[in-house]
Amino acid sequence: MASTNDVRPGQALDLEGGIFTILEYQHVKPGKGRAFVRMRLRNLETGQVLDRTFRAGEDVSQAIIDRREHTFLYRDDLGFYFMNLDDYGQFAMAPDEVGEASDYLVDGMNVTLALYKGNPISVDLPASVEVEVTYTEPGVRGDRVSAATKPATTQTGLVVQVPLFVNIGDRIRVDTRSGSYITRA
Repeated sequence: MASTNDVRPGQALDLEGGIFTILEYQHVKPGKGRAFVRMRLRNLETGQVLDRTFRAGEDVSQAIIDRREHTFLYRDDLGFYFMNLDDYGQFAMAPDEVGEASDYLVDGMNVTLALYKGNPISVDLPASVEVEVTYTEPGVRGDRVSAATKPATTQTGLVVQVPLFVNIGDRIRVDTRSGSYITRA
């Protein structure tokens, strides 16, 4: 157990409704009445963000989240398969557990998995990933308006807006936080 006065952003809490990580923390002491703590929390299992208010000094249970490096092996109809780099143990995660990270997972990629009591709860991606363009319309000569873009489908199925000079087979770097094109690799 930890006091709400001692927790900070980035820590994980085990509350009713799931495991939450603290995004924002604000201690408020109004002129009249008791102090309280406002927190913006993200549910690690669903990704839902919510605001909660606690009394100052209230005890909350802290969740111990273990983050370990894993290699993404492959995906099939049943889920996504990862291998632990320490003991080479393999396990599967359902598509709803992986969430939006599935758009960026490439075979052989190293990712960090958040584990709670030995069970994976979320996939932490690097800031950017390198993917191959599998389909895009060709850029037409003379169609060069400043900052013109076109849609491109990557090997993972993600559709990204790219500049007109990007062609099928090119490798591009994509920002995993916003899903936007960064540069050609």
